[in-house]
Amino acid sequence: MANDQAPERSLTKIVPVEAVFFDIDGTLCDSDPLHHIAYQDVLKEIGYNNGVTIDEEFFIKNIAGRSDEEAAKNLFPDWDLEKGLEVIHQKDVRYRVLAAQILEPVKGLYDVIQWVRDRGLKRAAVTNAPRINAELMISKLGLSDFFQAVIIGSECERSKPSPDPYLKALKELNVSPDHTFIFEDSPAGIRAGVAAGIPVIGLATRNPENSLLEAGATFLIKDYSDPKLWSALQELESAEAKLKEKNA
Repeated sequence: MANDQAPERSLTKIVPVEAVFFDIDGTLCDSDPLHHIAYQDVLKEIGYNNGVTIDEEFFIKNIAGRSDEEAAKNLFPDWDLEKGLEVIHQKDVRYRVLAAQILEPVKGLYDVIQWVRDRGLKRAAVTNAPRINAELMISKLGLSDFFQAVIIGSECERSKPSPDPYLKALKELNVSPDHTFIFEDSPAGIRAGVAAGIPVIGLATRNPENSLLEAGATFLIKDYSDPKLWSALQELESAEAKLKEKNA
C-alpha cells in the first residue's frame, strides 16, 4: 500500500468505538463492474461517444461513487438534467437485473460484520445509490437485519461528497463522530466522511490508491482480509481494554 502511516496510530483516538458506517457499492460488494457493464449497454444503445464503449478509466473518473445527478452532468453536460437522469434510470434497471444474479461480497466482509456484531456497535449503510438499489444489494448480501439505518444521499439535502449523509447517520444513530469510523471505496465518499469529522478506512478495490489518499483516507486496505485492517482492529481492542481498566 502507498500509505506508510501506521493504522493503529490513526484509529485508537476514537476509543471507545460506538459505531461503524459502511458505503455499499464497492465497499460491501464489488458492484462497480456490474454498473460499468450496465452503463456500457445503455450508452451504446443511445449511440453515446459515437458508439465507442466507455472504458474503465472513463467510468472511474466520471461515474463511480457519484450521485445520479453528478453522473448525469458528467455524461451529458449539454443535456437537460431530467433527460440525463432518464438514462441513469435505465442503467439502474439493467444493473438490478445483473446484481440479482451475480452480486458478490468484498473478500472478508462477513468477518468484519461479525466483529461489529460481537462488540454490539451501532451500524449504518450510507450510500449515493438509489434506495431500491441499496436495499437490493443489502438483501442479496444477507445483511437486511444487520444495518440499523440505511442513509440515501438523494434523500438528504446534498449527496456525497457533501458530509450530509454521514451527518444524518450520526444523528439517526445518536453517536459521535469522535467515536465512529467509516469504510469507503471512492474519493467522493471519503471526502464526505472526512468533512463529517469521521476517520475513513479506504478500500482500494477499484479506485486509484492516490485518489483515495488525497481524499483524506486514514489508511488503505485491499479488502477486509487485509492484515493491516486486523492489526488496526486489534489495536483498537487493546486500547479499549486499557481504557476500561483505567475507568474501573
